[in-house]
Amino acid sequence: MDVHRVPNRNQVDYNIDNMEPKHGKLLPCQEDRFDSGLDSLKEDELVNEFEDMSVESENPTHEYEPWRTAVTEDGDTLLHLAIIHEATDHAIQMIKLSHNHPFLNVQNHQRQTALHLAVITEQPQLVEKLLKAGSDPRLVDDSGNTALHVACKKGSLACFSLITQNQKCQRHLGSIVSFPNYNGHNCLHLASINGYISLVENLVQLGADINAQEQCSGRTSLHLAVDLQNPTLVCRLLDLGADVNCLNYGGFTAYHLTFGRQNEEIRCQLYERTAQELRELPDSESDESDMEDLDLSEDELYDDIKFGK
Repeated sequence: MDVHRVPNRNQVDYNIDNMEPKHGKLLPCQEDRFDSGLDSLKEDELVNEFEDMSVESENPTHEYEPWRTAVTEDGDTLLHLAIIHEATDHAIQMIKLSHNHPFLNVQNHQRQTALHLAVITEQPQLVEKLLKAGSDPRLVDDSGNTALHVACKKGSLACFSLITQNQKCQRHLGSIVSFPNYNGHNCLHLASINGYISLVENLVQLGADINAQEQCSGRTSLHLAVDLQNPTLVCRLLDLGADVNCLNYGGFTAYHLTFGRQNEEIRCQLYERTAQELRELPDSESDESDMEDLDLSEDELYDDIKFGK
């Protein structure tokens, strides 16, 4: 598995293959954070802390620099803060001084790297510089998303292009594109769910499996497009070669998902292409009609149950 997490001495690390925790030092954190780290923009204490920090570049070749070790209670480094606050000049200076240095790949308590945050804040200039300086595009955050997953979720075509065209990323592009996050969605699923047709087209062109099934219920991007009632996406997926006869884990085709939904355009498109033997809804595994035919009262059904001796 190419997509991975690297050891981070500031927090518990996990092996993505077996998900067993390794021993590591955990920095104290007052409460769990479920945002992207951008709420820190509103925290005066954090802003003051950021302003008090400075990058010293008198000896850029020296391995140890005080500003590299500064970490907030949320696990954010000075580089994280510079990106969050869009202090571009400071961020560029730190990136320049940290070429191929582990500092670039430090993860905060949400396991976001500087690259994740540059995509979240839609700063393609920093995305490009981070990748050229040695940021690892295979690292995942606490939702299992790489920076490319984030770009597909946000619809950031600029960041998407920079990541997929990066030489290091291209060596691992197949595994990154196909890698499912912790909701079972790969990059194509995320682009489809959010209706970013241009990203869907680019991903398929890059080799993404258009019929890949998300891990929760086995839906393909075509199933997801029907769920979202997006006729434009349905049409484009069909043009790109999506298999209309692919079944999800419940045994349903994309056409089956049109039942009970209002969009006739989608229903007609899929009906014409779906195999005739797959047009009918599959039979229920539990045939309740058999029980109804018995026409037995509750007492008659359980009159053989006796309590006591």
